[in-house]
Amino acid sequence: MGKYNVLVTGGARGIGAGIVRSLAAAGHNVGFCGRAEVGSCDDFLAELKANYSGNFAYFCCDVSNSSDREKLLGDFEATFGSIDALINNAGVAPNVRADLLDMGEDSFDRVLGINLKGPFFLTQAVAKRMLKNSSSNFKCIINIGSVSADYASINRGEYCLSKSAVAMATKLFSVRLADDGICVYEIRPGVIKSDMTGAVSAKYDKMIAEGLTLQKRWGMPDDIGKAVAMLLTGALAYSTGQVINVDGGLTIERF
Repeated sequence: MGKYNVLVTGGARGIGAGIVRSLAAAGHNVGFCGRAEVGSCDDFLAELKANYSGNFAYFCCDVSNSSDREKLLGDFEATFGSIDALINNAGVAPNVRADLLDMGEDSFDRVLGINLKGPFFLTQAVAKRMLKNSSSNFKCIINIGSVSADYASINRGEYCLSKSAVAMATKLFSVRLADDGICVYEIRPGVIKSDMTGAVSAKYDKMIAEGLTLQKRWGMPDDIGKAVAMLLTGALAYSTGQVINVDGGLTIERF
């Protein structure tokens, strides 16, 4: 396995932080971004630098903003050189879980902007850079989707729509980039212990105990991180466009 320069969006906390730690443990150089100001992640950076041998940096970026995306990529390249892998992890849930008939346009625009528009156009920009980079490094783009691509939740419809669209974006880019040797994957988490699920933890504690998942535990951020790190080994280099479910058996159909 090579040592790659990897960009992780939404990497300061939750699933993103689990991905960053797993990639750091695998020896990669990792740049990660979030909407918090530079300096807010100094403790996390200090942890990474104390425990792992790679180079690490944090960048402030709202992925739904085009100028932020361009600055992010410019800053990443200035820090690390070229980009070998992009992990589109940044995502948000609705601020208010409203019934589908009451969902507002502002919430729709916010969720779709961060969860779909941002990763779509970041992937477009990164792919162009990868095509100009003649290095022999394994190159891939990984979208962090959700089982909500298939499971309808009428009190967070905008989130389900965004993740369903991310699934199609994975297919589209895998088709477009296959001849160029760039693999594109989707990792689809199930119920993961994070800030996003904190408000409904009691609900999921009960559902998991009653058999929601085959493996009766929460998924953890490092479960997703390990899956990302595995893909970067090139172990599934002949599987572009595929979905990897990391959901404890949630999506297995059963009586």
